[in-house]
Amino acid sequence: MTVIVIRNAEVRGQTGLDLRVRGSRLEQIGRGLSTSDAQDVIDARGGAVIPGLHDHHLHLYATAADAASVHCGPPEVCDRQELADALAMAAGDEHGWVRGVGYFESVAGDLDARAIDALHRDRPVRIQHRSGAMWILNTAALRQVRITAATRHPGVELDAAGEPTGRIWRADSWLRDRLPAAGPPDLHALGAKLARKGITGVTDATPDLTPGSQTALTQSVATGELPQRLHLLGVPLNAVVQQENSRVSVGPYKIVIPDSGLPSLDNLVERIRCAHGHGRAVAVHCVSREALLLLLAAMEEAGGRAGDRIEHGALIPVESIADIRRHGFSVVTQPGFLRHRGDDYRHTVDAADLPDLYRCRSLVDAGVPLALSSDAPYGPIDPWTVIAAARDRAGATGAPLNIAEHLTAGEALRAYLGSPDDPGGLPRRLRAGAPADLVVLEVPLARALSAPTADNVRATVIDGHIFWRTT
Repeated sequence: MTVIVIRNAEVRGQTGLDLRVRGSRLEQIGRGLSTSDAQDVIDARGGAVIPGLHDHHLHLYATAADAASVHCGPPEVCDRQELADALAMAAGDEHGWVRGVGYFESVAGDLDARAIDALHRDRPVRIQHRSGAMWILNTAALRQVRITAATRHPGVELDAAGEPTGRIWRADSWLRDRLPAAGPPDLHALGAKLARKGITGVTDATPDLTPGSQTALTQSVATGELPQRLHLLGVPLNAVVQQENSRVSVGPYKIVIPDSGLPSLDNLVERIRCAHGHGRAVAVHCVSREALLLLLAAMEEAGGRAGDRIEHGALIPVESIADIRRHGFSVVTQPGFLRHRGDDYRHTVDAADLPDLYRCRSLVDAGVPLALSSDAPYGPIDPWTVIAAARDRAGATGAPLNIAEHLTAGEALRAYLGSPDDPGGLPRRLRAGAPADLVVLEVPLARALSAPTADNVRATVIDGHIFWRTT
């Protein structure tokens, strides 16, 4: 078994401590621990050692694909001409397709196939809205994926004449099946990036995983392609799950309440009951006020189950907080969006809704378990950026947005330390026998929290192995 000794560390406010890792477990915390049998010694030089951070909501394959995509929204692209230039310069994939991400209407209005044709018609182009809810295809792309007026799918938007507009809503799996065949993106670079930021576990929130995607994700952990622990929300209820790797777990069942077309109350109640009947809690994508009210009404009929979660909770009316608490929900939210989009929200979100946007403090004060996450690739993947955003609640200009909802940096960090199956619950602690998922910081914890940055991550240990270490 590999033995790692971390020397001269701060642990829970105590300085000068050593930690011994043997195999996949933290074996001992004390002073003057022997290094004679250690294969590796890390000198913390007074820096803090904390449990590894867990990103409670992201999308692994979408984030990996983002790196090979052309960015079509602010700050990289801000107007129509810049979008045309970006598409022209973009490298196509092996099939000649251009994949764009991050589009926002401030660039060139409401895109459709004709609008993209005017910018770039020579190659098939698909551009994802920055919300992740919609793809927009140009005419060449529509032709290649065989989407016509005869196509029958609820996500395919049609114009008044019954022709496809090029806008495809909440139909990622269906659209992917019509694209040229391609394997899943490689996760090596993403796993390394996450480790550099101190992330030792992730919850993939992609809904309705296909058997192929589920197998590929599980194998990525088994082979070390993805070093982090992996918690999956998108495993179908009828799937046969092979629990061969202790670092892969199945979580609640992901249900999306799409703002583009709310389901009926009866439909939502039935889906929740079905998940609970299969022994699974639910993780419900809930962005708008209307979606939240529908969910709360459905829970009155369906009843709750331990582990039920609200994903995003972007708009939570103050009068709904007590019901969220009563139904036993945890809320997994993303204040990092305030850092990247806060200035836009002032102009695009109704003024009456701004006090309800990405609530944190009022949920914590009401006793609602709160976990933080990135929603990468749609939000900033760096947890230290999210921690700073939860504290400052400011956009790029620095103007705060409902500062009353802020958390302290320490509270925000703890919202990354809950177990994957208990987001917002008690933070994991460093103790003998605990899994060896650790982060060594360059500085004491108080200093790290005074100016949160991933630059303070000296080393990241996952399952007893060092996956990131500064030179």
